[in-house]
Amino acid sequence: MSFTPKGIVVPIVTPVTESGQLNETAYRGLIDYLAGNGIHGVFPFGTTGEFYAYDQGFYDHLLEVTKDAVAGRMQIYAGANHITTRGAVAIAKAVERIGGIDALSVLTPMFVSQTQEEVYEYYREIASETSLPIIVYNNRPKTNVTVEPATIAKLAEIDNIVAVKDSTGDMTNAEEYLRLTRGTGFSVLMGRDTLILAGLHYGATGAIASCANVAPRIAVDIYEKFMAGDYQGALDAQFLFSSLRIATGMGSFPVTLKEALKLIGHDCGDCVRPILPLHEDQREKLRAVLQEMGLL
Repeated sequence: MSFTPKGIVVPIVTPVTESGQLNETAYRGLIDYLAGNGIHGVFPFGTTGEFYAYDQGFYDHLLEVTKDAVAGRMQIYAGANHITTRGAVAIAKAVERIGGIDALSVLTPMFVSQTQEEVYEYYREIASETSLPIIVYNNRPKTNVTVEPATIAKLAEIDNIVAVKDSTGDMTNAEEYLRLTRGTGFSVLMGRDTLILAGLHYGATGAIASCANVAPRIAVDIYEKFMAGDYQGALDAQFLFSSLRIATGMGSFPVTLKEALKLIGHDCGDCVRPILPLHEDQREKLRAVLQEMGLL
């Protein structure tokens, strides 16, 4: 399969009204903001989009709005996340029916522990049920399930499994993904915002970067300056971008990102309960970070 995920992809937040409905106006405005700052792709219903909080009908509508709002300006990745193989396949088939989506991001199952054989079979079965390119999503800190480098090397042999997003924060793990799949056309995307530049130096093709919801131009600068050979400029952008990623630790993810978006003029509502808004002292610290980044 020829699809190569690359550049900066944004796992976009899900803007909602006080009653929990999609805030379509805010969502379209956010997509325009991302496109206008050079973002290469959007990824609805990732961890940052609080995929766990909404049903399939909500998701189908969100994807339709995404397609219309993007209007060909960026690639669209869609999350297909479930505890069971059957559930993930059902989501993948729903995405296919909607059409116009470039790739699926499939998170490892949550809550239930699996052997690496079971992880392999999970992805193999999903890949056999869809023609869409699949990006394996390893977010061990959230799911307590990992995809070991040897398993990724084996999955990379399946035609429509084209990449892995590594959100472990373990650079050795990312390096092993890259080492074991080099020369195969398989891609590695960084999922930890503080490690984008490190990954690019090792051979990653880009990143799925949550903080790019707020600071898209800075994230794009990391990638584009690196690709242009401006390594100092890329490093400066990485250090600036990392300050926001560190600030996300002030609250339960992704509340800091939604609070930051409000502060810069993109009110996407609150996170789904039980996640609570930041306290005022935390908000002031966040405001200082955004000012340092030139976003306020």
